[in-house]
Amino acid sequence: MTTTPASSAFPSAFAAVDLGATSGRVILGRVGPDNLDLTEAHRFPNTPVRLPDGLHWNLLALFQGTVDGLREAARAGSVVSIGVDTWAVDYGLLDADGVLLGTPYHYRDSRTDDAAQRVRPRVGPEELYRITGLQHLPFNTVFQLASAAGSSQLEAARTLLLIPDLLVHWLTGTIGAEVTNASTTGLFDARERAWSGGLLDRLSIDPALLPPLRHPGDPAGTLLPYVAAHTGLDTSTPVVTVASHDTASAVAAVPATEPHFAYISCGTWSLAGLELDAPVLTEASRAANFTNELGVDGTVRYLRNIMGMWLFEECRRTWEAQGPPAHIPVLLAEAARCTAFGAVIDPDDPGFLAPGDMPERIREYCRRTDQPAPGSRGAVVRCILESLALAHRRTLRQAAELAGRDITHVHLVGGGSRNDLLCQLTADATGLPVVAGPTEATALGNILVQARAAGLVADLAAMRRLVASTQHLRRYTPRGDSAAWDAAAARLSPARTEP
Repeated sequence: MTTTPASSAFPSAFAAVDLGATSGRVILGRVGPDNLDLTEAHRFPNTPVRLPDGLHWNLLALFQGTVDGLREAARAGSVVSIGVDTWAVDYGLLDADGVLLGTPYHYRDSRTDDAAQRVRPRVGPEELYRITGLQHLPFNTVFQLASAAGSSQLEAARTLLLIPDLLVHWLTGTIGAEVTNASTTGLFDARERAWSGGLLDRLSIDPALLPPLRHPGDPAGTLLPYVAAHTGLDTSTPVVTVASHDTASAVAAVPATEPHFAYISCGTWSLAGLELDAPVLTEASRAANFTNELGVDGTVRYLRNIMGMWLFEECRRTWEAQGPPAHIPVLLAEAARCTAFGAVIDPDDPGFLAPGDMPERIREYCRRTDQPAPGSRGAVVRCILESLALAHRRTLRQAAELAGRDITHVHLVGGGSRNDLLCQLTADATGLPVVAGPTEATALGNILVQARAAGLVADLAAMRRLVASTQHLRRYTPRGDSAAWDAAAARLSPARTEP
């Protein structure tokens, strides 16, 4: 991504509001037949807040950062349109006057730990999967609502808006639910591609709580006067519905120009899987815990959520709280020098979900599984990266088998694509070539959907060709001993071994 400040170099650009788990950005993108240039207009932290009732997003600060970022975008030149993407599953509740009821919960809050047990008597896991096709995660929206059942907040609610839809509402005053994010809730029918009325009825959820659906490229509205006044943008500036689930935007920007590809969108989470035309709703798919979420143009993102670089970042946070700075290049260099396969972990072990002392949790996992606990920081990082590579291998092999698809190469996009060691380890583990980049896949997907709505890009294939021809990509060829990876995989529990 271009690091020059927003300036007249972007006289007419699309603005992507891209909120991640640790920071938010407003990115400007200029799109032409042979160019796709990005620059960062504004960045701001995303710092959750722990209150007496649990862990919450500081959504007011995030909205203020969004508006401040749009002001910086306006100073750079003409903004063609705006699109918003964030993480999935979390939501805000509005009362009858359209006022936010409380501060939205963070998906890592512990209140959903036993929520699935409240849903099970009404809809069993097998039936829930046949309807929604959704991977079981304890924080899925359906389980968050189960944990909120009977609360005064939910009783007073008249509208539920997922986080990107809530931000769009505050920008435009309009109400809607974008489908790629709606498909992550556990309230969405994967076959009908609509809210599941039958499921809502059985779970005693008022259908009126859920807004009408919108699709990527649909107009969402124009800026409210108070937003225009603060940003310097005109009230006629359109907000375009993009693939508001950040992973859906990232997958739209995968630079695939040939079939039979797999993708890994690697950041706080690693989302590894395939792009399909239809969901896979078999019992085998449910047992393997794969999800079927919508992508751009009705595609299906058939994937599994893997804990991802959250493990690495939580280790860094712990180390920096305890002692000297934990600089990423230093840690990766230390990891590269460590002995391979000293220990491996299951990144999706529930003990790794919540914030805390991640290095000690990793060492405890290793002791519990009769492996040598990594001592140095480099050894911990090596353990994390090799374990993620193993999880990528396992997930892609299972996805290919369950979907009946061949995989010839892997596209790894997002922040993890900057990590040379992880990219090479993923190539080695999978035995497949890995194409790394673009790093800013989410912002690119956001901007390209806006550009298509403006008539500058023809279709999804054209979007991907433009990414492939304009962005810096790196290629990694498998190397090393595949038997060593087989042996490392065999150390994991039987539930996590490969087919």
